[in-house]
Amino acid sequence: MAAIGQRPSALPREVWVIVVANFIIAIGFGLVAPALPSFARSFDVSVTAASIVVSAFAFTRLAFAPVSGRLVTRLGERKVYLTGLTIVAVTTGSCAFASHYWQLVALRGIGGIGSTMFTVSGIALLIHLTPPDVRGKASGLWGTSFLLGNVAGPLVGGGLIGISLRAPFLVYATALMVAVGTVWLFLRKSTLITPAGQHTTDVMPLRKALRDSGYIASLTSSFAGGWAVFGVRVSLVPLFITEVLHRDGAFAGTALSVFAASNVVMLMVSGRLSDRWGRKPLILFGLVVSAGGTIWFGFTETVTEFLIATVVAGLGTGVLTPPQQAAVADVIGKSRGGQVLATYQMAADVGAILGPIIAGMLADRLSFGWAFLVTGGLTVVAALVWLPARETLDRSASAVTEVVDAERPRESAR
Repeated sequence: MAAIGQRPSALPREVWVIVVANFIIAIGFGLVAPALPSFARSFDVSVTAASIVVSAFAFTRLAFAPVSGRLVTRLGERKVYLTGLTIVAVTTGSCAFASHYWQLVALRGIGGIGSTMFTVSGIALLIHLTPPDVRGKASGLWGTSFLLGNVAGPLVGGGLIGISLRAPFLVYATALMVAVGTVWLFLRKSTLITPAGQHTTDVMPLRKALRDSGYIASLTSSFAGGWAVFGVRVSLVPLFITEVLHRDGAFAGTALSVFAASNVVMLMVSGRLSDRWGRKPLILFGLVVSAGGTIWFGFTETVTEFLIATVVAGLGTGVLTPPQQAAVADVIGKSRGGQVLATYQMAADVGAILGPIIAGMLADRLSFGWAFLVTGGLTVVAALVWLPARETLDRSASAVTEVVDAERPRESAR
């Protein structure tokens, strides 16, 4: 495997900075995730209403995503990134002081605006700064940093829930401000980040990307992932644990950590393999495995079986994520694609909006099993869309990588 991991290009320092910031952000996100549905339910609302709190965040992300894409072009990635993080920090901290359900929904909605700002600009930075032949590796590193934070976050968050359902929001706000300080300090004098208004590269029109089968397939799998990972898993899994498996809220944090840890196992491996083998095979495999684990959730009756299904779903998502993001970067190429990236993010947000609402209604009116079955079924549909799609990896770049890897032992011998 070591030979497979070798690449001729090194990742710039700026990439490592945003990866570290991503890790800090993820710790805070992991703190809040297990607490949010239960906190919403503490206002005496239904499962559907509790799920709407998750959807409100995603809805404003969706609505503001096109504006974020334009802001990145006008103001620059760095400024939009820092502003977005600050907005999320302020609104998240304010959630701890919400005294009514509508206040929680409103604050999470405003936070979604900041979230889409730093998400679109962060991915734009990653794509802009990463050499083409290591896009999968960079995407895997980006995803790994987020999920390592998610491994630690829910464990701490579960403990904080035992103290107060409001405590995780305050800790998350603090973590976000640490991320703001980290990015500002280390990227303020970067020479690789083009100042706003001084871009010399072409901008890819969205209509051009929409003619690419690889991009269309990426939108579909992004939608399914948003529905399953950022919507249903965050909103329903904690409730499934407490209301079906009859475990306390702290165990929800453990379950989310198990899912994140399973992701981490595959992310870096998948990213590097996608730079060599191609994006499509790994995306298809990841979608099928993730679908199987998600459907299995609804049929589990014991904690042990539930955790095994969680591992399966986590491994599948870990295989899928890096090549999917790298595929979008392949489509954009050397161009700047703020609107292309924003639309890709919007697909996930549409899924994250609809997922908790529809799955919550299915859980209320039918069962949790039906909610997870429909979620897994959508992931299967995404796999079917990918089947006829093109492979986005430039094979010539892969060939260059193989030649360089082959030559290294000879150069060392000399």
